[in-house]
Order: sequence, then structure tokens, then C-alpha cells
Amino acid sequence: VQLQASGGGLVQAGGSLRLSCAASGLTFSGYAMGWFRQAPGKEREFVAAISWGDSGTTYADSVKGRFTISRDNMKNTVYLQMNSLKPEDTAVYYCAAAAGVATISAAAWYDYWGQGTLVTVSS
Repeated sequence: VQLQASGGGLVQAGGSLRLSCAASGLTFSGYAMGWFRQAPGKEREFVAAISWGDSGTTYADSVKGRFTISRDNMKNTVYLQMNSLKPEDTAVYYCAAAAGVATISAAAWYDYWGQGTLVTVSS
């Protein structure tokens, strides 16, 4: 199984980025997908998740209203649209896949992880 995250970069505060995570080696439509992030010196934290059937989403309070998670089961890809970015959003962003569950925020439930993509928001 491979999860390949991309789309990170440097952006000014107030700007937008869209992250993508392409999955291979698994039946993508059968997995809930999540995004997590880890800032320097901090623990990894949940950002957003989407259920296997695209029928539900959940977000961390810190990103609610600014970030949108979506998925394209035909392309085996999950996206994270990030708007109104803030310097505190700076982190390495990881995508992850959880089998047989709905939206979940606990990292322990996720079976597979991508390598991460760096997002830097300048003030």
C-alpha cells in the first residue's frame, strides 16, 4: 500500500493550498481517509477525515470553516482544500487510510500512512 501526498509549499497568510493524496495497493473506496499534521516540536494532530462512502466528514475545531476534505474514488485520491491559511497551520501534513470505519479522528485507527508534505504559511 502506498499513500503519496503532494501539494504542499510556501504560502502567505490568508492564502490557499490544495493537498492531494493518491492511494495505491488498496481498495480505496473501502477506506475512510484522514489528514493529520505535525508542527515542529509538537505532537501529530488530527485535521480532517472523510468516510469511505463520502457520506460524512469531520474536522478539527481549529480548521473548521477553512479546510474542506473530499475524495474521488475513481481516481483513488483524497484532497484537502485549505483556505484562509494562518501561520499556525504550518506543519507537515500526512494522509492516512482506515479500513472499515467511518470518519475517525484517532490516529491509532489508521492502518496506512503517507510520507507527508510540508506546508509553510508565512505571516
